[in-house]
Amino acid sequence: MEKIYIFGHRKPDTDSVSAAISYANLKKELGFNVEPRILSSINKETKYALNYFKVKEPKYLNDVKLQLKDVNYHKGYFLNEKKSIYDSYLYMLNEGLTGVPIVDDKNKFKGIVTIKDLAHAFIDTKVEALETSYDNLLKVLKAEEINKKDDEIIGNILAASYRSTTFINTVKLTSDDILIVGDRHSVIEYAVNAKVKMIILSGYSEIKDEHINIAKENGVNIIRSSYDTYHIAKLISLSNYIRTMKRTTKDAVYFDENSYVDDILDVNKKLRHTNYPVINSKSGKCLGLLRITDLDSKNPKKVILVDHNEEKQSVEGLDEAEIIEIVDHHNLSSLSTSSPINFRNMAVGSSCTIVYSLYKEKNITIPKEIAGLMLSGIISDTLILRSPTTTDLDREAVKELSTIAGVNYEEYGLNLIKAGTSLEGMSHEDVIYNDFKLYTVDDKTLGIGQFFTTNFDEIKKEMNEYLDTLDREAEDNNYSLIALYITDIIKNGSYVLYNRKAADIMRMAYDEDIEEGSYIQDCVSRKKNVVPLIMSSFEK
Repeated sequence: MEKIYIFGHRKPDTDSVSAAISYANLKKELGFNVEPRILSSINKETKYALNYFKVKEPKYLNDVKLQLKDVNYHKGYFLNEKKSIYDSYLYMLNEGLTGVPIVDDKNKFKGIVTIKDLAHAFIDTKVEALETSYDNLLKVLKAEEINKKDDEIIGNILAASYRSTTFINTVKLTSDDILIVGDRHSVIEYAVNAKVKMIILSGYSEIKDEHINIAKENGVNIIRSSYDTYHIAKLISLSNYIRTMKRTTKDAVYFDENSYVDDILDVNKKLRHTNYPVINSKSGKCLGLLRITDLDSKNPKKVILVDHNEEKQSVEGLDEAEIIEIVDHHNLSSLSTSSPINFRNMAVGSSCTIVYSLYKEKNITIPKEIAGLMLSGIISDTLILRSPTTTDLDREAVKELSTIAGVNYEEYGLNLIKAGTSLEGMSHEDVIYNDFKLYTVDDKTLGIGQFFTTNFDEIKKEMNEYLDTLDREAEDNNYSLIALYITDIIKNGSYVLYNRKAADIMRMAYDEDIEEGSYIQDCVSRKKNVVPLIMSSFEK
């Protein structure tokens, strides 16, 4: 069963992380192969919740872009370097390939051979060197074993084409020679006494027993072929190891299985090759062969989105993945899918409230630690049920989940939020992006961050530095507006900072001059108190 990744938005808060983990647990109970992930580092508040309920932090997910491992390439398609050229040709012919990777005995990638390379081997009539195995020669030359001394045969090929006396008198045989000869007994006797590497008898030629005995004493390999001398001379070079003609790893272009399909296509635009070996870069082992046409057959990564439904807030490469489900409590974006999906969108204060409902619908028991995480998500997003986004279903969920988790939700909630309000060790960017979401109106992008604290004075002391940072982030990322709402849950309101060029937009949104650092009473929900006003201002 294919794995499904479940994750929240790019700037994970407690609700998105808790919803991903909790929904993954539910899907596992229902028999799915799922794994919760996060898209960036989690904040202090979320760490507090995970540590409190002893739940492991999800692994980081960099992207869901199509990789070579998501493609149905030719897995296991490669040849051992000791295969003969002839066998390699038959393999490629039978499998419909125009190239094949070459490996050693441990499947380590050594190079690639293409059909063009083989064509050169068939045409080349000047091959005199031989590097192959005894068995390869038997197979290619349709020969039988007469005497075997060596598994590997390396030497120089020559044929006894002169008269016997001329050959014996003019050709000096050595232990590196591989002699093709018919039933010319004087030449055979000369060869076995000269201790040649091998004698290849043509046309089922006869050989005397005494010559076989000398061959055994002198370590001379002998085979007998059904082919005549002419055909043996034509075929023998095809018994060479395929490694003798491969393009080595230095010359070959290959890809790791984790390579992105986009990158492969970019390379192929320049090279226009038909075949590329696929390897494991860490081990150096060959995994198979990619034919460019294989890229048409792919299995996109399957994902479930929680606490968001906008592409800009999601993982990189989402357009290359297959969205299976969405569980969210925000307004709908322009995100589209290629086929119908399960989309649970509810007007509640937290995505964890929706996940809680799904547990109830499926009649699945909620474990203590999962109840604690869902409780944390709801408390965080509803500010301990004080946010205007809070619904009766949120209250119902908090009541039951706090009982299962064994905590007083108000006491635990204050400690949870307090854990996330500390500015210690945080840069200005950390505060701005602690809980940050992007929105789009036509061709304009706006970013709104929210940070909870009970001590705005710490931020006020560095107001100008924060404004400079907001200006820089707006410029670098082409944001029409970037705002930071510092929410005081005790006072039930927020202080607002924004990039200086967005003053007119903010003035229009609030129908008044709203200065940097202004306090807005009853502004605690980004979804209800902030986003509608600002988006309306952009639309105007």
